Amino acid sequence: MPKPPSSVPVSTNRQVWQFAWPVILSNITVSLLGLVDSAVLGRQDSPIYLGAVAVGASLFSFIFWAFGFLRMGTTGEVSRAYGRGHYQRMYDVLIQALTIAGVLGVAIIVISRPILDLALPFFNPGQAVSSEVGNYFFIRVLSAPATLANYAVLGWLLGRQVAKASLILLVFQNLLNIVLNLLFVLGLGMAVKGVALATVIAEYASLGLGLYLCLRYLSGVSGHFRFREALYLSQLKALMVVNRQLFIRTLCLLLTMSMFTAWGARQGDEILAANALLINLLMLVIYALDGFAFAAEALIGKATGEGCIRLINKLLTSTFLCSVLMAAVFSIFFVVFGQLLLSFLTDIEGLAELAGNYLPWLIAMPFLGVICFWLDGVYIGIGRTGLMQNIMVLSTFLVFIPVLYLTRSAGNHGLWFAFAVFTAARSSGMLMSFLPIYRKIRKGQSFSF
Repeated sequence: MPKPPSSVPVSTNRQVWQFAWPVILSNITVSLLGLVDSAVLGRQDSPIYLGAVAVGASLFSFIFWAFGFLRMGTTGEVSRAYGRGHYQRMYDVLIQALTIAGVLGVAIIVISRPILDLALPFFNPGQAVSSEVGNYFFIRVLSAPATLANYAVLGWLLGRQVAKASLILLVFQNLLNIVLNLLFVLGLGMAVKGVALATVIAEYASLGLGLYLCLRYLSGVSGHFRFREALYLSQLKALMVVNRQLFIRTLCLLLTMSMFTAWGARQGDEILAANALLINLLMLVIYALDGFAFAAEALIGKATGEGCIRLINKLLTSTFLCSVLMAAVFSIFFVVFGQLLLSFLTDIEGLAELAGNYLPWLIAMPFLGVICFWLDGVYIGIGRTGLMQNIMVLSTFLVFIPVLYLTRSAGNHGLWFAFAVFTAARSSGMLMSFLPIYRKIRKGQSFSF
């Protein structure tokens, strides 16, 4: 197979959009799943179910997203290997990532009881919510091996520059999940157990499809599966270093999100449910902006592997402008339709109005976070994951936690203020650390990666 061309395309804006739109569409189906969860549970006879899934989903976000390095690290490694023409490395990374995912997934199932016993007091929900969290947790945890393996598969497909394959994979998974949600919850009345079971079935079905797609896109690529050699420590080292840095970074992010949910839970089941609605809308923003972050990871990663500084410069400009445009669209959308959307998501008396009190924070979040979302992708593409780790640690422990403590008397507005300041700190910190690298790129100079 010939080495991918390193020439600069006629329109990098078009190239970015061609890569990003399948990712954006597939990511929106992920957020749509969260909105469907909220809608079906918001029409139950109590906010307890919505609150229980909010706590349970936050816990699984902490567990599973902590291992998001299996997606991000795999994308960076595969895209740079693809750019350099190191095709055997693409086979090896797939084996390594899937092996790590399988081992970690089984381990999570084995220690699931201690995980829940240790985590639940942190959220401190009411007794009724706690019972429903348990019903959700012990079904959903069975998806752990498939969920983590799907991260690896998605990362590999993105690194291989086949965003449309990731679209097929995620749309299949999330649409199946939505259909099963409607069947189990509204049709069979299974409430939170139905939401959990739908997720488990969809994750394993998606894994089967994902493995098929990987094999399809490996056909015609020189190399072969060499399981023993790929798992040698010397072969694993590069991926493990990146994974460690991304693991620490993601762990801090999820600690912040879990503290956000826990602080909301301490203010009562109604605030917990209102924040759950707003966070699901915020996830819609994040998943859309991630489309351009993913494009930066894969396209800049490939250009980095090729050593094409001119192409990297063009891709930086394109992905940044597209990200800012998308952030503006969402902020305007929430200004015009935010309250209407909240009313659509729930018919629990007073819940939409309560959530609407905090809507201005949601409107501000796309602009506060657009820089850090964009640079997440850039840093992974150029191999600067250590900077991502350091900035996230500082933003969590020197910004979010102190600000949350100082504004605790302001209730839920104080909680949203702390989260907004945390997001702004991430964006400003990443931007300042990137400027020296960007100056070299602008001058056409080589930089260390």
